[in-house]
Amino acid sequence: MRALFKIKYNTEWGENLFLVARDKKYPMEWGDGAIWSVTIPKFALADLEDYTYVVVRDGCIVRTEWRHHSQKVPKGTVDGVFNDKWMECPIKGCPFPREHQAAIFDKPGFRGAGTAVPIFSLRSASGFGIGEFRDLHPLIDWASATGQCIIQLLPINDTTRNGSWEDSYPYKPVSSFALNPMYIRLGEIGVKEDAAFCKKRNALNALPDIDYPAVFKAKTAYMRKAFEAQGQADAQTAAYKKFCKDNAYWLDEYSAFSAERDSDSPDFHRWIQYHLEKQLKEEVDYARSKGVFLKGDLPIGVSADSADAHFHPELFNLDSRAGAPPDFFSKEGQNWGFPTYNWDNMALDGYAWWKARLRKMAEFFDAFRIDHILGFFRIWEIPAQYSGGSMGHFNPALPYSADELAKAGLPEDPSIFLEDPHLKGWFHPRISPDTSALDFWQKKTYDGMYWDFFYHRHEAFWKHNGQKKIPELLGATGMLACGEDLGMVPKCVHEVMDHEKILSLEMPQMEKGRPWPYLSVCATSSHDLETLRMQKPEEDRTPEECAQILRDNLDSVSMLAIFPIQDWLSIDPDLRRKDFMSERINFPADAHNQWKYRLHFNLEELAKQEGFTAKVADMIKKSGR
Repeated sequence: MRALFKIKYNTEWGENLFLVARDKKYPMEWGDGAIWSVTIPKFALADLEDYTYVVVRDGCIVRTEWRHHSQKVPKGTVDGVFNDKWMECPIKGCPFPREHQAAIFDKPGFRGAGTAVPIFSLRSASGFGIGEFRDLHPLIDWASATGQCIIQLLPINDTTRNGSWEDSYPYKPVSSFALNPMYIRLGEIGVKEDAAFCKKRNALNALPDIDYPAVFKAKTAYMRKAFEAQGQADAQTAAYKKFCKDNAYWLDEYSAFSAERDSDSPDFHRWIQYHLEKQLKEEVDYARSKGVFLKGDLPIGVSADSADAHFHPELFNLDSRAGAPPDFFSKEGQNWGFPTYNWDNMALDGYAWWKARLRKMAEFFDAFRIDHILGFFRIWEIPAQYSGGSMGHFNPALPYSADELAKAGLPEDPSIFLEDPHLKGWFHPRISPDTSALDFWQKKTYDGMYWDFFYHRHEAFWKHNGQKKIPELLGATGMLACGEDLGMVPKCVHEVMDHEKILSLEMPQMEKGRPWPYLSVCATSSHDLETLRMQKPEEDRTPEECAQILRDNLDSVSMLAIFPIQDWLSIDPDLRRKDFMSERINFPADAHNQWKYRLHFNLEELAKQEGFTAKVADMIKKSGR
């Protein structure tokens, strides 16, 4: 179809309008009366179902519409003219520039409460030694009964490599789209719950924590037997065929990748993903029907040994690893083990991989946490040959040229400068330099360059870098965006977050030197930190002490108050875990941490805890959430 699009919009100097359809931007021309137009000779009818306009300045999207457009025309239409109006926000007092798929977040002044817990930490009598998607059901009931509106999860993507403890790490997925097979409910895929099954399940469920290798071995064996018995029959159903068709853009690659790893059939992995998605989506629908929404977690990294990197190596810098520079917590810094992104290549198709990833997330989640949001501005990149973070550098960055060093009278010495691995003759100051060999005046010069490089030189550069990416990605989804912005975060990050209305993360123990803003998530702890009871050195907090801290956070201005389930349980003397030092989920400094924390009672018990449920409900109600 030949399509002509027109829209009236008064731009400011330097701004241009673009039509966006199927992630492709079409530049428009300004005309009399501030009418912008574009004619597209070959425009697919299907693309009329979802298109929008954006304002661009200096190559960055600076304004988007509240809601996308949708048109219907008869089949066979050859020419179409579409006179549109800019979609403004119709809700007075709403702070957001884009509509969210969960309308509750767009209510002016809305404040809600929720619980954070990993799927693997859930426990039920029907589970199999690890939390499963079906275990969300009783948690949703409890959240609804207490007046909570959100449940926050850790990443749920597949991390399967060999079934070892390495696979328990949720932030190193082998696919950005596939779900983790360990979260499947075996009884619903044809596994017979006979005496042997029940004996194994009871043994694994009796353990205080997750035995990941044992769970993986047992569940995988049962899944393979179920596939042999049920796989061919399921493959003939309309629902299965539709799932495979709708998800072919990632499912085919993931299934082939997994089959090559395991020396089996791609159909097995398709079948498992079909059932995983079916079980999760039913819980998502149930949660939404109860006024409870799920918040997902978007890992900043993807593993080098992932399906994504295998089939799309051009999107990654496979000769480098992401991490963190040395700091108070880690003398050598951190090496997270996954490659950095080749953002220049990603930009060539308008960040299509990222947008597909976010759209898939939005099928399950109505809000999401952007892990290490700083990584969308710059990342700490470590050449693959080094294990520690001290040999890293910022990417992207503005390194010093050899001429600049020569003019400053400084040597190209690897003890104080690292040569950029991608740009020969350009140098980064080392994060932990050894300046002992420098003369006094050289050391003074170096100190000035070091301070400028790490604290001033990149602010505008990194801000523009974030502005190029983040609006593009947020425009692809209706999820509420929340950023993990703790630590040494440049000023430019918060400027972009504020412009795009991304919620910040606030914690009493990690204050940022300013009052908490309304557009924020406040939390008493996270999976990387000590729980509320562990924060008081060498002494457990009483239930009332814990309750008062929760009240203080609930009373805050933050739009969302989301507490780890351990901290909610801490207010009840009977439900709290006896050994409070065993509540922690992760030790970030330990690269081999075993992610094994699990609730110490079945979630079915929560329904029976009327006193606890009433207390939580009362606290939330009195806070006005």
